[in-house]
Amino acid sequence: MIKTAETYHVSVLLNESVGGLDIQPDGIYVDVTFGGGGHSREILRRLGPGGRLFGFDQDEDAEKNIVGDARFTFVRSNFRYLKQWMRYYGVEQIDGLLADLGVSSHHFDDPERGFSFRFDDAALDMRMNKRAGMTAADVVNGYTEEQLADVFYLYGELKQARRIASAVVKARQQAPILTIGQLLRATEQIFAREREKKEVTKLFQALRIEVNHEMAALREMLLGACRLLRPGGRLSVITYHSLEDRIVKNVMRSGNAEGRVEQDFYGRIQSPLHLIYNRVITPSAEELEQNPRSRSAKLRIAEKTE
Repeated sequence: MIKTAETYHVSVLLNESVGGLDIQPDGIYVDVTFGGGGHSREILRRLGPGGRLFGFDQDEDAEKNIVGDARFTFVRSNFRYLKQWMRYYGVEQIDGLLADLGVSSHHFDDPERGFSFRFDDAALDMRMNKRAGMTAADVVNGYTEEQLADVFYLYGELKQARRIASAVVKARQQAPILTIGQLLRATEQIFAREREKKEVTKLFQALRIEVNHEMAALREMLLGACRLLRPGGRLSVITYHSLEDRIVKNVMRSGNAEGRVEQDFYGRIQSPLHLIYNRVITPSAEELEQNPRSRSAKLRIAEKTE
């Protein structure tokens, strides 16, 4: 088990994402993906004595990295409950929110969590919250063939989703699929050799998203953030794949996850947010060299309108 904040996860786009919050010394900020605490520590470094920071994480392992600072409050919860927890703490408005939606390297490197296909004998788990909820094994063995195909297509964008689902169902009829190796062997004949790693990555992504209800949680969190942000408050979000990036982009441009644009009488777009930059921010060549896992990261920053 990886236990230290330094090795838990390397913070991606650290200066760009925290800088995009335009930290006010006495402001109230939320880091909804606390993880190893790298972004939170940088926010605290820029806050004054009167500032406050709330850090969300549903993973009990993240508690080992809690920041010893009176200005910091750790919330062990899924960030989809952002509004409820802010109400609990008596916070009506916040000055900024940061989200790094990537899975921590800690999760990929811990065989017990079942996030990586590098560990053949590891259990198919993939839960961010180890205390509750279904596992990837529950999905693989309990969903119908049609349900599996939908998951693989919608969340993995796999063109051969139906063939993969059929292979999984056929394999589990012989014996339950409980380990990563069993899942890989059940599907290995489908993926072309030269594309195998990329396709398997998409397969694992699809299962992880389904297990953790990631898309629904992201929509709820972003809409809650839109309501909580004070006028002029900032939203800084790092995404890693097209599904989550599409939702973030839609909310920042239109105020809803579907991207429905509403206009006033004069044709002006009505949205609670406006983009600070019209382009996405990506890691520098130097950061990519130091942290190859950041290569797919995209940062978008928006500000709450008056």
